[in-house]
Amino acid sequence: MRGDFAPNDRTQTTEAARLNKGLFASQIMSQGQQSDRRFPAEWEAQDGVLIAWPHADSDWRSLLDQVDRVYRDLAEAVTRFEQLLIVTPEPDRVAEQLAQTTANCDRIQIVELPTNDTWSRDFGPLTVETPAGLRLLDWGFNGWGLKFAANHDNQVTRRLWQQGIFGTTPLETVPLIFEGGSIESDGRGTLLTTSQCLLEANRNPGLSREAIAQIIQRQLGGDRLLWLEHGHLEGDDTDAHIDTLVRIAPNDTLIYVACDDPSDSHAAELTALEAELKALRAADGQPYHLIPLPWPQPCFDADGQRLPTTYANYLVINGAVLVPTYNDPADEAAIAAIAAAFPDRLAIGINCRPLLEQHGSLHCITMQLPAGLLSR
Repeated sequence: MRGDFAPNDRTQTTEAARLNKGLFASQIMSQGQQSDRRFPAEWEAQDGVLIAWPHADSDWRSLLDQVDRVYRDLAEAVTRFEQLLIVTPEPDRVAEQLAQTTANCDRIQIVELPTNDTWSRDFGPLTVETPAGLRLLDWGFNGWGLKFAANHDNQVTRRLWQQGIFGTTPLETVPLIFEGGSIESDGRGTLLTTSQCLLEANRNPGLSREAIAQIIQRQLGGDRLLWLEHGHLEGDDTDAHIDTLVRIAPNDTLIYVACDDPSDSHAAELTALEAELKALRAADGQPYHLIPLPWPQPCFDADGQRLPTTYANYLVINGAVLVPTYNDPADEAAIAAIAAAFPDRLAIGINCRPLLEQHGSLHCITMQLPAGLLSR
């Protein structure tokens, strides 16, 4: 996720400014709010997965061989179960990479588009259900608060839509800087996020917590937006994306990063996160079922910087859950813990150690596309 600074081409809209002045009612966690939208849970039926293949004209240049291997493994795993939509400025090179795999190429569509980087979770479309059918939401993406270049990535969703990739599904531009990795949904009206990310100063300056909550709940249809105040991984560029820390799973289950080493620099913050999760209540008023993930050994880059190793960054697809592994002794235990929450799916480990070098992992490079979205 590292790169040169470049401001996003989105500007704050009149609607967002009006919201900030308090002209619309807002609640941090509203109860029983009526909505005609629903943000599906990740484990619901999908048409496919969107990825942006790495290329040399990015920060992956020195690691391209290693990261290509991750993407080849990912293509093989995804196409066993569903379609794979690939965006890339180098379609011929990607085709050559796929030729080295056992991926089901009948389930792969390659679209030539310029990209800055590969983090599809954060610039890809979020899809909601409405009474009129599916609707694509195109949020603003400004490189995680103007940290990195995003001028091409911010246009990926709209450019795919303009090419008819999503058929007749309407596209709505949302006046908020917002990343898919910053939100979790149970598909039944509960949304989960972190205040550290959503309230970061360079994403939506001037907008209050209440104003941000109002926009998110109106667009995604959630009647409960739960905010977590604790949790962060060293080396994380996203300002504590929820998908690096806590994931919602079926049956009112939360899968979360836990640190069992009191000497680790993460111990205090992750212990506080765990306490928050124990205090949360599901929509029926009962505590959530909590599944802690094993704590991997510290991982560092060549400069000695700690990398954000997290097993919470898994991807759920039709028939499988893909779990990031890191050549760590805790890998198998992590796969088993996540598999326990998805007993109807095959748990498949994907070696994502190269992704850590750019401070992300498996969920970060993917965006699920719900059933009925792809045009073919």
